[in-house]
Amino acid sequence: MNKAMNKIVALWAVPRSTSTAFEWMMRMRGDMTCFHEPFGEVWYQGESPDWPRLQPDSVRTPGLTYESAWNTVRAAAAEGPVFVKDFPHYLRALWSDAFFDCFTHSFLIRDPAKAHWSMYRHWPDFHIDETGYPEQRALFDELTAKSGRVPPVIDSDDLLTDPAGVVAAWCEAVGIPFIEGALRWTPGARDEVSWWDGGSFHENLRHSRGLEPQSPRSVDITAAPRRVREAYEITRPHYDHLYAHRMKGW
Repeated sequence: MNKAMNKIVALWAVPRSTSTAFEWMMRMRGDMTCFHEPFGEVWYQGESPDWPRLQPDSVRTPGLTYESAWNTVRAAAAEGPVFVKDFPHYLRALWSDAFFDCFTHSFLIRDPAKAHWSMYRHWPDFHIDETGYPEQRALFDELTAKSGRVPPVIDSDDLLTDPAGVVAAWCEAVGIPFIEGALRWTPGARDEVSWWDGGSFHENLRHSRGLEPQSPRSVDITAAPRRVREAYEITRPHYDHLYAHRMKGW
């Protein structure tokens, strides 16, 4: 007889949105099995990757498919509570009511001027299909229309300004206890979230001591590289749409 699957708490984010720091906080809780972009790993370097900048010598992992990744997450959810951080543009192969019914949904957004410029520093040739904003909005709209309720939406700047307040409100919204101690950790290796390029995107996380209050920096999009400005023009309306529904007043 198959075990009943626990509801999976999901944070649907976009690249460079403070999402891995949020995920690390969830790992520090110690009460949930956490997955770092399990479907993103398939999208970039699975058996048949969907990455738009795929090259003949790009990494491919035999046996790693969307189905195998989903089976791994489901197996963990059969044993206990699970948290998944991933990006909706990785989910096209799984996109269905049956799939999304398995999750308690929430979203993390970030001003695309900041997110895209951060991505550009690592990948100056990033593709618009790697930004994820249209798919994030599509999923948000679909879930809202289906349930009649707005899923919790966190803005990255709010998270940085008041980590404890935002995380506490988010925990209440998704139905898990707030553990304040999980917001603090010691600097060190982050191998658990480093399947891509040895964790080159997580330098700040390796040196961080937790989700500490800080003043979000401003970005002048007019001074950004052309690729960043072009992506911004496409993605800004999607960000604004979710921003209007962000959590506030916690």
